Amino acid sequence: MKNLTAPLSRAAARFGLDPYILALLATVGLALLLPARGVAAGALGHVTTAAIAVLFFLYGARLSTRAALDGARHWRLHLTILAATFLAFPLLGLAAQALAGSVLSPELARGLLFLCLLPSTVQSSIAFTSIAGGSVAGAVCAASFSSLAGILVTPLLASLLLGGGAVRVDPGSVLTLVLQLLVPFLLGQLSRRRTARWIAAHRPVLTLVDRGSILLVVYTAFGEGVVAGVWHTVSALQLLVLAGFCVLVLAAALALTDQAGRRLRFSRADRIAIVFCGSKKSLASGLPMAAVLFAAKDVALMVLPLMLFHQIQLMTCTVLARRWAVGTPPTPVPREPAVPVVPAAVPDRVA
Repeated sequence: MKNLTAPLSRAAARFGLDPYILALLATVGLALLLPARGVAAGALGHVTTAAIAVLFFLYGARLSTRAALDGARHWRLHLTILAATFLAFPLLGLAAQALAGSVLSPELARGLLFLCLLPSTVQSSIAFTSIAGGSVAGAVCAASFSSLAGILVTPLLASLLLGGGAVRVDPGSVLTLVLQLLVPFLLGQLSRRRTARWIAAHRPVLTLVDRGSILLVVYTAFGEGVVAGVWHTVSALQLLVLAGFCVLVLAAALALTDQAGRRLRFSRADRIAIVFCGSKKSLASGLPMAAVLFAAKDVALMVLPLMLFHQIQLMTCTVLARRWAVGTPPTPVPREPAVPVVPAAVPDRVA
């Protein structure tokens, strides 16, 4: 399998694309051409629900509690990154939504805000920080804390800021969120004594599970959008405008995190961690959350801004990390991340 995918990986690398982005695009294309319908769609919905639960179980199973506690001492760094992720970013999202409301459909405008409410990535934040010579230990803990906090904070922010019936916040949906995301995560954490070694020994297999879960969520969301006829409302011009807004939001986030690190007098290594952890959003967490929080017919358009933003942030941060790395030896990445590792599946990594 590795020999078969190697040419694809090399070809994608030449154009600055992660191979998994190509897989995501191929999945979207398949969903647009051959969406699941009728009984098959119902069965696929149950399979997707199970896949999301497995995804968050793996997050929990990869949590290293001792490492998290050891790294939690740098509280100023962690609070700064959490503030950027769950305070500054939502404010940027509100501003972008207000501006985009006149040129984008309501669903795309809300999706633009939704991506700003998500937690940070884990793997790519750590990798970029390492390449640029930043504080890897700080990035491990801060990005991981963000991922953990997002399980509860993101739905709360979505219910407060999106509103208008866009988010399902009735008691039943809250229970679904707990059962589908939080409970599997806690079970994964409790199982670590029995599963940690097995997970470490079967990383390639689990990578396929991670990637397959996310691709399944994407196929289901976009397929439901086709069946509901929502794609007739999206034009090529709107996609270009949406991409422009994603670039503006990312540029603002990068500038804010950089200035915050300087004004708060962090070291250069910590400032790098703040920029890369505080300016990025997780596709791996965002897709499953959207599937739980939003009505099936709305999910596809709600996650489209996130998919665009994710690729833009990867390409931009790759350039920044390489530029900052000049003259600075990269710091080794710890072998066992502190908290739930965002699936290697999603391009929340650099490879």
